[in-house]
Amino acid sequence: MGDRHSSTAAPATARRARSVLAAAWSCAVTAEGGREEFIGVHTVAEDGRVLLHLPDDSALATAAICAPRGEPSAVLEFADVAPVPVRHRIRARLWMAGWFAPEDGHLVFHPTRVVLREPGGAVLVGLDEYAAAEPDPLALAEAQLLTHLADAHPDAVERLTRLVEPDSLHGAVRVQPLAVDRHGLTLRIERARGHGDVRLPFHLPADDVGQLTERMHVLLARASGAGGCPRALQRTRTERDG
Repeated sequence: MGDRHSSTAAPATARRARSVLAAAWSCAVTAEGGREEFIGVHTVAEDGRVLLHLPDDSALATAAICAPRGEPSAVLEFADVAPVPVRHRIRARLWMAGWFAPEDGHLVFHPTRVVLREPGGAVLVGLDEYAAAEPDPLALAEAQLLTHLADAHPDAVERLTRLVEPDSLHGAVRVQPLAVDRHGLTLRIERARGHGDVRLPFHLPADDVGQLTERMHVLLARASGAGGCPRALQRTRTERDG
């Protein structure tokens, strides 16, 4: 796994890592006792430490407690899964190496290495930046927001394609909302072979769902002002007619 690091991108990368961690509902833990996958057993402290409430019969809990303190004794893996069904739903993976310490009936995981892997590659996240970062304010609401947009407002998704460059929509057979954060909405453009993602930035960041609603209205107004038939739909009809 090749790591790359950019000081200018570091704060954004750390926030992305914290967002993945905040929204993840499952966790895979690898330690000397083997590998186990858990659902709904972790919470996150303000400084990024991960608190695990493992079952009493977990072999990993015993192995983690017995491991030398301060040495990397386990690896935690979290997957960022797109809430809307699309091709290649894993948007990112977060790996954290570190060690456990028992505390008040649960295990506290202290990371010594944090790596975020997205389609563009793997990035080593600085520990200080990771600890200081906060999740995107829309991270916990994203799944509900995107599924509502896809299920209840497919017409709005089609309208937004008017803001996409024609070349990006060439051969499009389906467009779905892939991700949203305080800075913009990402659409997944699916073609008969392959896919691509297009980012639609907001004119101002959104710090809550109310502000996001306003930002989306601005995008839709811009799309309506673009006029014409939604481009992805237009091309799909052309292919079907041909």
